[in-house]
Amino acid sequence: MKNLTILGSTGSIGTNALKIVEMFPNRFSIKALTAKQNISRLAKQIKQFRPEIAAVFDASGARALAEMLPKDTPLKILYGASGYREAAVCNLSDTVVTAVVGAAGLIPTIAAIEAGKDIALANKETLVMAGEIVMKLAADKGVRILPVDSEHSAIFQCLMGQRKKDLDKILITASGGPFLERAKDTFPTIKPEDALKHPNWQMGKKITIDSATLMNKGLEVIEAKHLFQVGMEKIQVVIHPQSIIHSMVAYRDGSIIAQLGIPDMKGAIAFALSYPERLPLLQPLPDFDAIGKFTFKKPDLKKFVCLDLAMQACRTGATLPAVLNAANEIAVESFLAYRLPFDKIPEVIQQTMVKHSVVMNPSLEDILAADEWARSTAIHLVELLTNFHA
Repeated sequence: MKNLTILGSTGSIGTNALKIVEMFPNRFSIKALTAKQNISRLAKQIKQFRPEIAAVFDASGARALAEMLPKDTPLKILYGASGYREAAVCNLSDTVVTAVVGAAGLIPTIAAIEAGKDIALANKETLVMAGEIVMKLAADKGVRILPVDSEHSAIFQCLMGQRKKDLDKILITASGGPFLERAKDTFPTIKPEDALKHPNWQMGKKITIDSATLMNKGLEVIEAKHLFQVGMEKIQVVIHPQSIIHSMVAYRDGSIIAQLGIPDMKGAIAFALSYPERLPLLQPLPDFDAIGKFTFKKPDLKKFVCLDLAMQACRTGATLPAVLNAANEIAVESFLAYRLPFDKIPEVIQQTMVKHSVVMNPSLEDILAADEWARSTAIHLVELLTNFHA
């Protein structure tokens, strides 16, 4: 029996992780769950999976959660940063699924690693912001970081049983999102409801917008650099609209190993939870006859500027990836709130990056300070752009 904590249990990854637990009740037990605002969904999860700890964003959320549960529910309800941390280090759990969206996942994940928990990592921002610090800490603590992103899970699987010195290149595939074939001059008219219509994947709002701008692929490049301990020159992004090949690894003899499957996150989640075993998920195989052919193309960095900005941040490293990530979070949040045009998302990010004084060899405190500065700067830039276009 593997005991789990799920940070971000009410989001897309969290709910899919709980579906795996539901399918295999003799393999997994839930000890702690956290959420931010979806208190009603969290209450239903608690009633079904009976964790011993639950953490929410603030005191009002904690009170609301308590009111939704029977008074005799054996549950410790926590809130705030200290509550999330206590859930992350819960001594009843041996594995923590980090499914929190954005920079909020960094501190709880570090706390879990310090407590000696294995990490099933869906929060790419943890490694984007502080990859060197997190990977060193995991090595020092003897903790495994198992990827949950479909692309990084695919790479992980393609590397299994191979010698690292034989690696030539990691090929991260991207669907291209909903605007792959759309003319760039129409980007100013894109609305949130348009960008949220991903052609292949069912995901949360933030990651769906990141997929539409290709920022998600840029964040994955930075994550892969740290997770697999390779130089950026060994990572390449390939557009693959069918989303059947989740990623590939090329070796020095010219061989390429690919991991294929339907576009469904349960496979990657289950592999991270059960590694090195594979669970009988009863997932359908891709319908190759219906698909007919796989296509590939090079990403257009002039059209999808966010990917280019992420590549720049990856090359520079230090505090710049944290700044990139923070500015992107503010820009996406503003776009979803109809405060920022779609085509201005990369402008906010780029201007924030240009204004940043990079701190080399940063401490965790330096990274958190850069994150805070970038958010404040990006908010100001959004206000300027909004007023300019009003």
